[in-house]
Amino acid sequence: MYLKPDALEEYKKRHREIWPELKSLLETSGIVNYHIFHDPDTNCLFTYQETQGIDSQSLGENPIVQKWWEYMRDLMETHSNNAPRQTNLEKVFTL
Repeated sequence: MYLKPDALEEYKKRHREIWPELKSLLETSGIVNYHIFHDPDTNCLFTYQETQGIDSQSLGENPIVQKWWEYMRDLMETHSNNAPRQTNLEKVFTL
């Protein structure tokens, strides 16, 4: 995903204050670990999550997630539906 310039501190703040209903949705959906990393050279965000037997892509259809996307759109590059613009990475190695 792509963070807008000078938005990192606000992005961190909003995630420290994540909505309880969003946190609950992620946990009850089977996400057991969720990490977000920031590359300061490119302003890209990399997310890593571990799940238990779910397809987390379908979470984007949930109204809570859609409301969060709307809340975050001023900090990130987004599509017209407020979903964060992202690039899928190709896994090239696993140990």
